[in-house]
Amino acid sequence: MNKRLMSVIAIIVAFLAVAFVMTNNPNPTAVAKKKNYVPTVGILQLVTHPALDEIHRGIIAGLKSQGYTKNKIKIDYQNAQANQANLKTMSQQFTNENADLTIGIATPAALSLAKTANGNNPVILAGITDPAGSGLVKSAQKPGGNITGTSGDSPLEQHLAVIKQVVPHAKKLGIIYTTSDHGGEYNAKNMAKLAEAAGYDAKLYTISTTNDMQQVAETMASQVDVIYAPQDNGVASAMKTLINITNKNKIPVIPAVDTMVKDGGVATMSVSQYNIGYQAGIMAAKVLKGKETATYPVKTITQGDMVVNLKQAQHLGIQLPESMVKAAESKGEVIK
Repeated sequence: MNKRLMSVIAIIVAFLAVAFVMTNNPNPTAVAKKKNYVPTVGILQLVTHPALDEIHRGIIAGLKSQGYTKNKIKIDYQNAQANQANLKTMSQQFTNENADLTIGIATPAALSLAKTANGNNPVILAGITDPAGSGLVKSAQKPGGNITGTSGDSPLEQHLAVIKQVVPHAKKLGIIYTTSDHGGEYNAKNMAKLAEAAGYDAKLYTISTTNDMQQVAETMASQVDVIYAPQDNGVASAMKTLINITNKNKIPVIPAVDTMVKDGGVATMSVSQYNIGYQAGIMAAKVLKGKETATYPVKTITQGDMVVNLKQAQHLGIQLPESMVKAAESKGEVIK
């Protein structure tokens, strides 16, 4: 009886040993299959615009820097062209094709992806202002779920300093944002608080869609000395319309990002949209490799470079400070 018992114990011990070895040293075929697996990443962009296009370009470069080159990843890129129905359909499309991870460029795109993912597959934010306030994460330091990424918070105090330098005698500041853009509203209202504290008479103006810009811009240009255009997708898309109106009234526009300066803004301290995307791409790659989104802090990009539009300044009869121009020449961009 003792011999039989010892035999049974020996068999159990041998079984457990084999199981332990297999658990810690997976089947070579399974490992090879995992190594050869090509993940699918869905990228959803709200609308075509130079700033968002730069974020997209940065994402691809960030993924590539981590080894996800053309043959190592499948990228499904979709552009909703500012259509809410498209956002929903495209988000669902990623789910239907079992995308391993999705990336949202602009807050509405990220919100749509988050809703569709429903706490399951990872979602990476690319340049989302105030992700906690948008309800996308619990906090920037501890996202707490399936979502993390990059935040492109505007350096508002630096933008206010640019306004003071460009239009030193201005008293009335107009600030415009899109009612459906949480990031734009967040930046606009925070700028209004800063401006009021600095002694400006700050007034907020809103558009519901880009179609509203002409009428709102005409009203605003007749009431203010200078206009601040925050990081807002609707305002950015209608920037040329805004500039057409403000130029007629000789009202300078200080925008949030470099692409808006190229569209007719006078100057700004611009955070690189490409870098925002690049960092998001790196984060996406690390999540694909196993990093947990719940404990992966949101990376906030706030370091900006001076960008000036000398042609626009000249058109408005503004002499930009020499120090500002030199800063743009040394580490930034000068548009002539």
